[in-house]
Amino acid sequence: MLLTAKNIAPTKNTPEVILDPDGIIIIRGRSMIPNVTEFSDQIGDWIDLYISNPPEYTSIDLYLEYLNTNNYKLYITILSKIETIKLKNKKYIINWYYDEGDEDIIEKGEYISSIAEVPFNFIMISDPL
Repeated sequence: MLLTAKNIAPTKNTPEVILDPDGIIIIRGRSMIPNVTEFSDQIGDWIDLYISNPPEYTSIDLYLEYLNTNNYKLYITILSKIETIKLKNKKYIINWYYDEGDEDIIEKGEYISSIAEVPFNFIMISDPL
């Protein structure tokens, strides 16, 4: 099955998601997803296909301005799946962007990184996107 790009438009409670089979995954916005399972299935199915034949390099960029604790599992699951790319001798990088002074979102990123057992690059942005 040919994997095509998938874009999920943001809402006031869900982030924008860009899934590009050329190795680009971007999630940005507010993550207060009321039905995490439904949202997770949309992304998870694509990720499952993606990791079956990933490109040499995958870049995951997370720009979450807000993340509620009920949504942690979504990110832990996705990033744990991405980690399996290493088994195919491919590389990935996860960038966790945060607004200057936003200690809460840094702590949430550190928590997700440790539970998913994947390293993050923490990148401060001075001007929000």
